[in-house]
Amino acid sequence: MKLYRLFILFFALSGLAGKILAQGDKKQPSSGSAFASKNDTIQQVKTPASLPKQDSLKKHDPRIATRRSAILPGWGQAYNKEYWKIPIVYGILAIPASLYFYNNSYYKKTKFAYEARYKEVHGDSSDVAAIDPQLVNLSISSLQSYRNSFRRDRDYSILWFLIAWGLQVADATVFAHLKSFDVSNDLSMEINPVFNPITHTPGLSLSLNLKNTSRRQAISR
Repeated sequence: MKLYRLFILFFALSGLAGKILAQGDKKQPSSGSAFASKNDTIQQVKTPASLPKQDSLKKHDPRIATRRSAILPGWGQAYNKEYWKIPIVYGILAIPASLYFYNNSYYKKTKFAYEARYKEVHGDSSDVAAIDPQLVNLSISSLQSYRNSFRRDRDYSILWFLIAWGLQVADATVFAHLKSFDVSNDLSMEINPVFNPITHTPGLSLSLNLKNTSRRQAISR
């Protein structure tokens, strides 16, 4: 009878000890506990999702610079953030534009004077009084020569205006491409003397070191 009571007491104590150990395990922090969530929060603070990814950054498109400068002079330079070039662009374009209006004005004057003198030779002097005072003493052959010269210079000024327009388009395109070109201190070039063992002749070696492309794109944006 006493042995039976000892067995009951042993099983009771064993069950009680098991419950105490189970409660102790629940109080210990696990990998999915509040400590782990706090670490996850710290990790999220270090790498916030609000920062834009490198792939999502807006790229500088040279085609936009080309299109804008072709539509309006200086617009492509403004897209490249080279605002100091805009007055230069309009200054260059103003030269052939002013020459066009100057030559076109004198072309019309000399043309009218030539036609008036031509009519005068054939007996009609009604338009002679309307000739410009600067041209009234010129002969018909001189008026013809001046007329052709001003007409030629007027046409050349149109050509130079179109060339200047094309040059500012090319400038915007080229410098838009160079926006992603590395010009920082990480770009280095070394020239070292070498000796070719095959030909037994001295020479020079050129080494160009570039930084990482991904880092370059991130900085250029």
